[in-house]
Amino acid sequence: MTRPRLSVVVVTLNEEERLRACLESAAWADELIVVDALSPDKTAQIAREFTDRVILRPWPGFAAQKNFAIGEASGDWILSLDADEMVSPELRGEIARGGLWPDWQLRLFRRGRGRFVERAVHESVEVAGSVGRLEGPLIHRSYRDVADFLARADRYSTLAAEQWRRSGRPARTSDMVLRPLGRFFSMYVLQLGVLDGTRGFLLASLYAYYVLIRSVKAWERQKASNRG
Repeated sequence: MTRPRLSVVVVTLNEEERLRACLESAAWADELIVVDALSPDKTAQIAREFTDRVILRPWPGFAAQKNFAIGEASGDWILSLDADEMVSPELRGEIARGGLWPDWQLRLFRRGRGRFVERAVHESVEVAGSVGRLEGPLIHRSYRDVADFLARADRYSTLAAEQWRRSGRPARTSDMVLRPLGRFFSMYVLQLGVLDGTRGFLLASLYAYYVLIRSVKAWERQKASNRG
């Protein structure tokens, strides 16, 4: 019986600092595809060190770019990665054995059975059929530093607030009070961020800040819409 082929797809935009580690961790795949959004830095050059399947394409949005990338894949299974993620040795072993942190992410799926749902931010995979879980971690180095987090938080919260407004769900004062507190408590206490010392406290605080500004921006849009 022929072994199923695995395609790893990565979409990029100005990722010269982090892409190499990502591609090195996935170089064992049968097919490696990088779709770059015309990055002015060395992203495409670095990608070509690992694969000749480097496609330059203007940025149409997260889900649309990722769906284009998986449409270019020829493997039986597809693993979608972001440039700031790396496949751990444990995850590689599990994938090799079966094809198929408590932040569960659906990234590995059968070609033709899954695609990214169109959302402004935090796009996710929707599959036709059942899903399982792999225990090996996918290493995710999300932010370069606090300044990078704040810049992304501002951008993503704007997108999320606009999505919130389109959903028709009201933004209340309680969302600006309880949701940030809930996020901090969940990350720092329930998910044991307290055990990570200062780093755990800062991360929980920064994510609570993100939830706050997302709620405030949604509230602002709601008020502007009501005035209009």
